[in-house]
Amino acid sequence: MVKADKKENDEILLESIQYLEKKGFENIKADLEGYETPKSYNKKGSDVSITPDIVAERAGIKHYFEVSLKSEKPSLLKSKWRFLDVLTRMKNHRFKIITRRGHYKFTNEMLADLNLEKNLIKL
Repeated sequence: MVKADKKENDEILLESIQYLEKKGFENIKADLEGYETPKSYNKKGSDVSITPDIVAERAGIKHYFEVSLKSEKPSLLKSKWRFLDVLTRMKNHRFKIITRRGHYKFTNEMLADLNLEKNLIKL
């Protein structure tokens, strides 16, 4: 999610975290009250900051999760996903996308535009 969308969708973020806890993820960090905030990455030469929605660990492997909802700023979301995909491949981590009913088409179109092959986690 882009920062502008995060404030409105705290419930969806919390639901995603509960799902991940049930699946055995631990050391969960999220940009949500009551959780530690994940590390942010700043773009050099501008004030753009990228923070993953959720970061968790399972079996010693770090997983980055993005909650995909329809956005007013798809170009910002695309650049965030592209960056997280490159970062996770560089560090041998995992990058996954969580989406909900009503947002599948938007998410699939975004992934197609970025030429990313991801299996969506559908809540």
